[in-house]
Amino acid sequence: MGHSTPRSSAPAPVEVVGAAIVDDLVAPTRLLAARRTEPAALAGGWELPGGKVDPGETCAEALHREIREELGVEVALGDRVDGPLERGRWPLGTAYAMTVHLATVTAGEPAPIEDHDALRWVTEDDLYAVAWLPADLPVVEAVAARFRPRAKP
Repeated sequence: MGHSTPRSSAPAPVEVVGAAIVDDLVAPTRLLAARRTEPAALAGGWELPGGKVDPGETCAEALHREIREELGVEVALGDRVDGPLERGRWPLGTAYAMTVHLATVTAGEPAPIEDHDALRWVTEDDLYAVAWLPADLPVVEAVAARFRPRAKP
């Protein structure tokens, strides 16, 4: 009588991407926060912009598309900000897994076009001046750990 390994009945998490838009890919000092307008459960919370990966898209393609749609800008992607899940992803609840890349604006001026009603650049000193969505907070802290060290007086 053979034994079989039970398989998880939980569906694979939905792939999403996020952009940690910073002022400099090598030595950042500022991070762009975006305030959500929907869904109602997330409205008013601050997050990294991004969204779902469409079928047939790579994470990079999805990230470029989402940033154009949401903020109206073009970005250059930098390093992936590795999370604790498989393939360096970050958990967004149990239904989503997010791949995050550093990014910097290469064309345009960020504006809250879709899914957001406000944008704000935050520094290490005012990182917590916005109410980050709980799922984004560990990512934000990982990005802030890359901020350029301040000169000591």
